Amino acid sequence: MLRLFVALTLPPELRSTVAGLAGGIPGAKWVPAENYHLTLRFIGEIENWRAQEVDDALAVIRGNAFDLSLRGLGTFEKAGRIHSLWVGAERNEALAHLQAKVETALQRIGLAPERKRFSPHVTIARTDRAPPEKVIAFVQGHNLFRAAPVRVEHFTLFSSRLGKEASVYTPEVEYDLARRAAA
Repeated sequence: MLRLFVALTLPPELRSTVAGLAGGIPGAKWVPAENYHLTLRFIGEIENWRAQEVDDALAVIRGNAFDLSLRGLGTFEKAGRIHSLWVGAERNEALAHLQAKVETALQRIGLAPERKRFSPHVTIARTDRAPPEKVIAFVQGHNLFRAAPVRVEHFTLFSSRLGKEASVYTPEVEYDLARRAAA
């Protein structure tokens, strides 16, 4: 079985900027900067033979390169408990269009539809064991965070292995977005 997801990678300078936020919440488990990504679609565990179907489906997706801007912080909760801290991505049409194309391509090969609404973000910490008031104060103290826009020219299929300290993400295939012809 393979554990897969489709995501946008972040260039080193953006990872470094976001990593500057890490720290200051007791009990938080900070995501290593090399694991920062923006998930377009979590696939989960699938049989190895299905991975080729996923690759074939993703390989035909075309779109235009676009700028991605990260800004602001937020949290996700489950059962009233804050479990993760994230940096948000400004919504833009090209990002939403790419995510919709990925979702459609994966449904066409028989994968179940994603149940969660697309909420573009980069997870920076797991906060299950952090005092909620500290997480809330951190978000309030950093809610004006804004990184310089970066150009997105491809998306990536990753495999994920759960590790002791952090998951290990391996880029399996990178898919280029078509570039517009020069005018």
